[in-house]
Amino acid sequence: MTIEIRALTFDCIIGILDFERVTPQRVIVDAVIDYDYEAGHFIDYAAVADHIRTQMRQEKFALVEEALEALSTTLKEAFPGIKSLSLTVAKPDILPDCRVSVTKKSNF
Repeated sequence: MTIEIRALTFDCIIGILDFERVTPQRVIVDAVIDYDYEAGHFIDYAAVADHIRTQMRQEKFALVEEALEALSTTLKEAFPGIKSLSLTVAKPDILPDCRVSVTKKSNF
């Protein structure tokens, strides 16, 4: 089975520029999770979305890459049934003429 969480949007502190360290900015997260479904054993997509939002708000990452590394690790720990994971974090407002994003793909 595959869970797709698209356009999970929230504000958090992320970035290395001075203003990014004090002013929350909008991020958009996409997650694609592959797992083996068995009756009674599933991955709660609402809990995954909450985990992503909470982790990013609490950690206040400097780099998007650091956020992706940490999220990959903590999602696998929290949801051990994950077989593969693709995470994209976008900062849509950081540049005036484009949406910047970084993607990490993991196989477990």
